[in-house]
Amino acid sequence: MLAAAPVAAETTALITNDGVITGLLLAILGLVFYTQSSQHPALQKFYKFVPALLLCYFLPSLLNTFNIVDGNATAVTDITMDYLLPACMVLLTLSLDLKAVVGLGSKALILFLTGTLGIVIGGPIALLAVSAVFPEMLGGAGPDAVWRGMTTIAGSWIGGGANQAAMKEVYEVGGEIFSAMVTVDIIVANLWMAVLLYMAANSKQIDARTGADTSAIDAIKEKVEAYQAQHVRNPSLRDLMLILAVGFGVAGLAHLLADAIAPAIGTHLPYLRKFSLDSLFFWVIVLATAGGIALSFTRARTLEAAGASKIGSVFVYILVASIGLHMDVTAIVDAPKYFLIGAIWMLIHAGLMLLVAKLLKAPVFYMAVGSQANVGGAASAPVVASAFHPSLAPVGVLLAVMGYALGTYMAYLAGQILRVVGS
Repeated sequence: MLAAAPVAAETTALITNDGVITGLLLAILGLVFYTQSSQHPALQKFYKFVPALLLCYFLPSLLNTFNIVDGNATAVTDITMDYLLPACMVLLTLSLDLKAVVGLGSKALILFLTGTLGIVIGGPIALLAVSAVFPEMLGGAGPDAVWRGMTTIAGSWIGGGANQAAMKEVYEVGGEIFSAMVTVDIIVANLWMAVLLYMAANSKQIDARTGADTSAIDAIKEKVEAYQAQHVRNPSLRDLMLILAVGFGVAGLAHLLADAIAPAIGTHLPYLRKFSLDSLFFWVIVLATAGGIALSFTRARTLEAAGASKIGSVFVYILVASIGLHMDVTAIVDAPKYFLIGAIWMLIHAGLMLLVAKLLKAPVFYMAVGSQANVGGAASAPVVASAFHPSLAPVGVLLAVMGYALGTYMAYLAGQILRVVGS
């Protein structure tokens, strides 16, 4: 008998049963894909301007916004992140051409580092800009000083949750300001992710206007598509079972190894904590991705012909929908000054990335994934990458791993600048 997943916290939401919430999410996904394929002129015109992936993200957010579902109280997102995301990474990397990924060149790395720089300098600039209207934002010395709370956003947007927690401890951030900044972090980061998903859906037009060289990306996509066209077959029940066995089997092995590696590092190699190498989630994603890459050199690669990446893409859409459950745009009215800081901060990050991408004539893919590898980390960088093409998901993981490594150092640097500006 399967036990129901425990509800994370008390909630006043209309629906609290995770089984019902899962059904709602999948019904929304089904509705989106059904209407997207409709021949009705009005729907065709609608989807010409509104990408399906964006709807899969925003429609679930309405459930949270109107308190039909409490995204913070349901275990659905945790389950998808813990189990579907690792399996998804395995299935999306089965057909990987590693040499082609490495051949993407230096532009992806340059834009990733540009994104990091934008976050380091963007926070202090945003604080100064908002303090010109609200001078009380400066001069705080206690645990709930605004600048202290902003250090946790810097940690989250460069590395991830582990780096955010590290900054909270390093800068002794008070509970009240931390709660406010967590809300800013979630809302602003999710709004930016929505923009990136929109850009992914319109990347061809954007790249054509900017004159970006997409040859390296096109080469990866063409190799995957050529392999699929040459070997594609109608999947049998055996094929589908093998695909799930490989995806969840490797993901399970990644969990097993991560359960041993992460605590061991925390206990025996404590100096590696500053790189977030004691994070269980980090190791699960890295090991699952490594497992998928390793299998791409074996006969398991033939499962791609039976639709391995399509099943992986199904998991991606479920992930996107579950992430949308954490979005509540009405929360902006609760702390407008803090959200103004977050919005300016993200605009600086985005503006700097767009400028450098234009100067380099880099494809929008490099900008989007480089940004999300900073802001979203390993949880969502591969989601954004796979929105361009399933074969590109590993690029998001590789850059997100760098974000984990740089997160604590660069967030600490941002914190020191914020201390000078905000004290």
